[in-house]
Amino acid sequence: MYYEVNGVKLHVQQQGVGDTALVFLHFYGGSARTWGKVIDVLKKGYTCIAYDHRGWGDSDRAAETYTIKDLADDAQALIQELGLKRYVLVGHSMGGKAAQLLASRRPAGLKGLVLVAPSPPTPQDMPQEMRASMVHFYDNREGAEIALSNIALLPLEENTREMVLEDMQKSAPLARAAWPEMAMLEDISAEIKNINVPTLVLAGESDPVDRLETLKGELLPRIPQAELHIIPQTGHLSPLEVPGEICKGISNFLAIGKL
Repeated sequence: MYYEVNGVKLHVQQQGVGDTALVFLHFYGGSARTWGKVIDVLKKGYTCIAYDHRGWGDSDRAAETYTIKDLADDAQALIQELGLKRYVLVGHSMGGKAAQLLASRRPAGLKGLVLVAPSPPTPQDMPQEMRASMVHFYDNREGAEIALSNIALLPLEENTREMVLEDMQKSAPLARAAWPEMAMLEDISAEIKNINVPTLVLAGESDPVDRLETLKGELLPRIPQAELHIIPQTGHLSPLEVPGEICKGISNFLAIGKL
């Protein structure tokens, strides 16, 4: 189904039932499909909502801007459009940074925050040459395959691998460029100090993108109620590499918080 928010049409998938909704925000290169195996488990007890960010998947590619504020604004507007009264944000990588910004606004109904291999709130330290090359990683299959090999530590099932490669290439050029050229450099560190809900950070032990030391130094000290859970021998695409571990981490967090 599609919902129009902030002048863009977002492709939205909704599954499951439950008083608490889980709202999933995907990574740079992903789509709502990234969360498929996680949702297959969690939909038994929760309403699970996953959507494609503007410019990604089957969502509108006509938007002119793709800042973290844009992504957070879209998530907030979608939640309002769906009439969610009680929900938890689950953000992965780029989606994790957008989820941080939205949570910092203390929106009505937000009960918790789960950050999966999240991008830090501070500008990511990366050579300019690498940023420039990232803009074109997803232009074709060869580039997408190189990008995938650099971020996933564990081998993916063939159908999952093909899905990721398709999602990476199925994106608007402006959306591909906006993350390395702009959104990755945005500093929201002052804002996230306002987050006032329980927060779980699920980090891959061997994540080559958003490394443990970065999360420990730049993210965790800034969120008052943040708890870190390290997933052994896992890379950046943990929802696809080890979906069972992600489900377990989220389920335990929700149970402890009685969500």
